[in-house]
Amino acid sequence: MLNFYKIVKENLNFNRFEYRETVCLEYTCPIDAEQIGIFSRNDYLVYVLSGKKTYKTVNAEWTLVPGQTLYLKKGAEIIHQYFDDEYCMLGFFISDELIKETYEEVRTQTVLRLNNSKEFMEFTAAKVQPSNYLEGFFHSMLNYFRGKDRPPDHILLLKLKELLMTLMNSDPMLASYFNNLASTGRPSLAHIMEKNFCFNLKLEDYAELTHRSLSTFKRDFQQHFNESPGKWLLKRRVHHAAHLIANSNLIFSQIALESGFEDLSHFSRAFKSIMGTSPSDYKKSVVIN
Repeated sequence: MLNFYKIVKENLNFNRFEYRETVCLEYTCPIDAEQIGIFSRNDYLVYVLSGKKTYKTVNAEWTLVPGQTLYLKKGAEIIHQYFDDEYCMLGFFISDELIKETYEEVRTQTVLRLNNSKEFMEFTAAKVQPSNYLEGFFHSMLNYFRGKDRPPDHILLLKLKELLMTLMNSDPMLASYFNNLASTGRPSLAHIMEKNFCFNLKLEDYAELTHRSLSTFKRDFQQHFNESPGKWLLKRRVHHAAHLIANSNLIFSQIALESGFEDLSHFSRAFKSIMGTSPSDYKKSVVIN
């Protein structure tokens, strides 16, 4: 899978601005693959200018068209591309530090509506409702992207905080998520793993998503799950695959892909080692029962 945050941070060909670990850019997709996997260590917000694209996470998918906005939490997703029209977007890869800083400022000045249902813990991405404020923000940023001069850091910081404040005031779920983020340290290791286990990521990628070094990630993982990341991932993926076999009509190659396995042979070996039977025999037993 592609490290999307690293690509936008290091590729000088993109029309972009950077403030500390936050990156914002006007982006025309250069990838010609119909489907591709990406991940980002930062939350990011997408506003579509032209074209269409589908973003699929572990629990849902969203197809975006011009004028629509999607907020994606740090993690992985599968992108499906359409080639009827060139896909162009504004992207804002927002650091946790900037979110925390902005939230602390806002909550001392106003009372935010929070969502107490814990929905904010479970979502992987959320459509952002359109508003005149957001439209005005995106069009003002377009003027910066397409102008000759880069905005000074203090102006860029104010614009990024304007975006976050608008989101906090308009969406109780995002406000609750930002509130939780402001009260914690690093991203939740357990949450990141549960929402991203079915993507074919390396341990180094999972460590980056949790904002830890690889050694710290392995140590914290062992303490939380009481087993190594490799063993936990294998079992979690196999159990997910078993659920798909029992509850879907997907063929085995699709199930292997959906569960994070590199190929069908690796999936079959892993499944038998954990479940004690082959995927095909398991399917027969489920159908019989």
